[in-house]
Amino acid sequence: MALSALALCSRALLKIGAQPVASLDEGTAEAEVAANLYPGVRDALLSIHPWSFATGQASLARLSARPTGDFQNAFQLPPGFLRALSAGPPGAGRGLSYRILESRLHTNAEQVVLTYVFRPDESGFPPFFDAALVARLAAEFCLPLTENSGRAEMLHRLAEAELRSARLADSQQATVRAIEDFPLIAARRGGGGA
Repeated sequence: MALSALALCSRALLKIGAQPVASLDEGTAEAEVAANLYPGVRDALLSIHPWSFATGQASLARLSARPTGDFQNAFQLPPGFLRALSAGPPGAGRGLSYRILESRLHTNAEQVVLTYVFRPDESGFPPFFDAALVARLAAEFCLPLTENSGRAEMLHRLAEAELRSARLADSQQATVRAIEDFPLIAARRGGGGA
């Protein structure tokens, strides 16, 4: 079942013994804390791992203004962009040297395919991510609502454990990548060695 931002925040509030909210702008302390902390906590959690449900690829539009230095071309980042994973030429998705500056991707290439983490709608969050996000929200909501630092620390430890479980579940949704471009493997294949 897909959860909304409101449902995710309400579950986190219940975890700390607070009252769930009917709206994030209802004027209660719980709603104010949830409304102010939720977007940042969500984006931080999305950004720390290349989640399969929040990773995409896009061909970027080149901007007419050239970068001041280092690279020849600048490209517009896609909507909802949170973090770059790799950039490459069309058909590759990786292999280019680049730098993100001023919300633009700078590179020497004429065309770029960006692999990136984006902000999906909450309805696209899988249950394992919902659980990790609710645990992190509970940890973040705890101190401002209960002023109990010991409980907040315990909730942060639980949130870290939930995050490890979510990352493990997510990482099992793809074929394991082989190690590439590793000097010892290349030496072994080339017959070099004693």
